[in-house]
Amino acid sequence: MGTSPDFDRGAAITRSLLGYGVLAGPFYVVLGLVQALLRPGFDLTRHDLSLLVNGPWGWVQIGNLVLTGLMVIAAATGVGRALRGRPAGRWGARLIGGYGLGLIGAGVFVADPMHGFPAGTPDGPPAEATVHGLLHLVTAGLGFLSLVLAMVVLGTHFRRAGRTGWAWGSWVVGVAFLAGFGGLASGSSSPAVVLAFWVVLLLAWGWLAAVSVHLYRATPHPDGPRRAAVSQEA
Repeated sequence: MGTSPDFDRGAAITRSLLGYGVLAGPFYVVLGLVQALLRPGFDLTRHDLSLLVNGPWGWVQIGNLVLTGLMVIAAATGVGRALRGRPAGRWGARLIGGYGLGLIGAGVFVADPMHGFPAGTPDGPPAEATVHGLLHLVTAGLGFLSLVLAMVVLGTHFRRAGRTGWAWGSWVVGVAFLAGFGGLASGSSSPAVVLAFWVVLLLAWGWLAAVSVHLYRATPHPDGPRRAAVSQEA
């Protein structure tokens, strides 16, 4: 069956890439929660998902981080294509891609066991941090910071486009996510800090999904007449 002469392959690729921005969050969260419920000794109120890279089944969470990171990079490419020619398309895409690289780095450089996980690990932070444990914190931290900056950049884009709700939503989620990560990076394992990070993490994934859907809808359907890659309302 042939392709319509009006078929816009570029638009089809852009829309496909943006779809990964919707899939990445649920993939990461669901696979992480399944592990959290099945791994002995893991406590969702005390442990962050990064600790799941340790133990005999740690490879599952490593794969989760790497695959999710690749999906985020794909979504970032879609954002860049959807907003081609605009500052937000260039810098927003790079910063979202930086978050994807941070996730991959967090999988490559595994976190040190701590706070009693895996079973048999002493409670509290590690007595002596390893090189890979420090690199895990650095790569994850840079990735999270990249995502926050992406929210600022795209929020500014939305404000200039007259989409005030989208702008404030991006900025508020960015500030909340930065605060949540700051609490987790302090080394605290209190339920309030860990659960707060869960909340802001879900908000961050929701933001990426919402932006991806918005740009997906703003990208012309590939079966329609060839038009600009993004409508003026994007």
